[in-house]
Amino acid sequence: MTISRTPPNRRTRAPAGRSVLSAMRALQGSPNGEESGTQAERRQEILEVAAQLFSERGYKATSIRQIADAVGMMAGSLYYHIQSKESLFVEIHNRALDAAASRIFSAIAPHTAPWSRLEAACAELLDIQLSLTSITLPLMNSIISAPPDVRSALIKKRDEFETIFRNIIDDLPLPSTIDRDIYRILLLRVLNTASDWYRSGRMSHDQIAHQIFTIFRHQAETEADRETAPTSTRPRNRPTGRTPKPGRRPAAQASSDILDKSMA
Repeated sequence: MTISRTPPNRRTRAPAGRSVLSAMRALQGSPNGEESGTQAERRQEILEVAAQLFSERGYKATSIRQIADAVGMMAGSLYYHIQSKESLFVEIHNRALDAAASRIFSAIAPHTAPWSRLEAACAELLDIQLSLTSITLPLMNSIISAPPDVRSALIKKRDEFETIFRNIIDDLPLPSTIDRDIYRILLLRVLNTASDWYRSGRMSHDQIAHQIFTIFRHQAETEADRETAPTSTRPRNRPTGRTPKPGRRPAAQASSDILDKSMA
């Protein structure tokens, strides 16, 4: 099976520079159906300002007073619109992931082939994570600094979001030698940490997403070919005769340690 070198026209993309923060407005809805229009608008303003502060400073370094100052309110008055800092952060985090999920569902909707759906999902998630105005990644990175009960709620929502990729990967024609959970974890780790190594200029978001997708597909198909190849033509694992240097772990053990941390 060959892989096209030129990414197909997969979908209608969101306008350039569109942030998940702005996409959250499409998902807005007051938890209190009796809330007036003015109150709903004020609460939405609080959500947007707080989302920006959380994304810039992190959960722990953002205080209720800072949020109140940013929207021109007294800290005590803020509680008329919210229950607590914890509940505010969870709501913003969940709305951001819902907005991101909505974009990904729209991206994969025109496709039926599993590989095409995965490529569209990868491209959309990477575009979200690399957007300079996106709040999704900063909010996800704040999980570690949140209190345990808040962290549990955030992780539950994150796992729900990752179900999109779990379902797509479950439909892929992967060989039995590839564990689908590990495949998903590694792929999402690459996509979600792209901002750590990405530098603008050389390649576009789409081109980078296509490279990532191509590498993961190529590896899966190479493993599938190896699995179906006649026994006589399969490469044999020969001992190298080398011994690890003192103080250095074998490569297999080091890889296992990295994977354990990724799945923790």
